[in-house]
Amino acid sequence: MTVLIDTVAWVLVENGRILCARPRGKDVFYIPGGKREGAESDLETLLREIKEELTVLLDPSTAVHVGTYEAEVPGAPTGTVVRMSCYTAHYEGTLSASSEIEETAWFSYADRPLVPPVDQLLFDELKAGGTLL
Repeated sequence: MTVLIDTVAWVLVENGRILCARPRGKDVFYIPGGKREGAESDLETLLREIKEELTVLLDPSTAVHVGTYEAEVPGAPTGTVVRMSCYTAHYEGTLSASSEIEETAWFSYADRPLVPPVDQLLFDELKAGGTLL
């Protein structure tokens, strides 16, 4: 039986590095974003999660779908898959880790082993496209 974890993530790349966040109590970094609540659209989920995690407001009119990736979740029961729908978007405000985020970091492709398998798929695509150093 497959269990699907449906997430939406914000892809912010500057100077060949991608913004990643480490939640409190975890030892792994993720692409910022989170799980859909109820019948939220991708965009609604993205705006809410990024405001909660990084205290910035995304401009919904600039949101562009980058790709959707799926991978098994390490350490979860067999068949647990995360689907991550990724978007870029311009933002207003100052990036700052919120109460649920311990720290943020800018990762290059060399940091790929520090993120989960589904995030690694995005890293691979960004590297192949010349966006990620």
